[in-house]
Amino acid sequence: MRGGVLPPTLLSAAVGLALVFAPRRQWAAATFVLAVTAFTVAMTPLPRAWLEGLFIGCWVSVAATAAMVHCPRGLGCGTGLVLALNAGFWCGGVVALTGSRTDLVLGLPAVLVMLPGAWTLERGAAIVVKVVSSWLIAVAVLAATLQLLPVTPGYLPDHIE
Repeated sequence: MRGGVLPPTLLSAAVGLALVFAPRRQWAAATFVLAVTAFTVAMTPLPRAWLEGLFIGCWVSVAATAAMVHCPRGLGCGTGLVLALNAGFWCGGVVALTGSRTDLVLGLPAVLVMLPGAWTLERGAAIVVKVVSSWLIAVAVLAATLQLLPVTPGYLPDHIE
C-alpha cells in the first residue's frame, strides 16, 4: 500500500470508473490531463516531509473519485477533467517521493477500465461498476486508516521500533 505503483493504479482505476458516467467526449481529454499532470508532478522535486500527506491525500482522492459513480445524474461537463487533474496531482506526488517514473507507466493505464465499464453500463448492469467502485472506496479507507494507526508488528520494518 505504500509502494509507488499501487496508489496510482487504484486512483487511475477510480477515475476510469467515474468517467464511465461522464460524457464520452471527455474521456480522451481527461485521460490526457491525468497523464500530463501525473508526469509533470512526478518530475517536480517535492520535500520528503510531504510523504504522509501525499499518501493520505491519494487515498482520500481514491475514495472520493470512486464515490462519484453514485451521483444520481452522472458527471457534469467538466467534472471528469477536474477528477483527472486531481488524480494526476496525487499520482505524481506519490511517485515523486516513493517510486520511479515507470510506476506511472504501469499504473496510469488502469484508467482504461472505463472501456469495459462502459460496455457493462450499456448492457444495463451499472450495479457492477458501482460495486467495483465501492470496493475501491473500502481499500482506500483501509489504506488511509492503517496510516493513522500506531505502529503494529508487521506493518513497518522491525528495526524502526
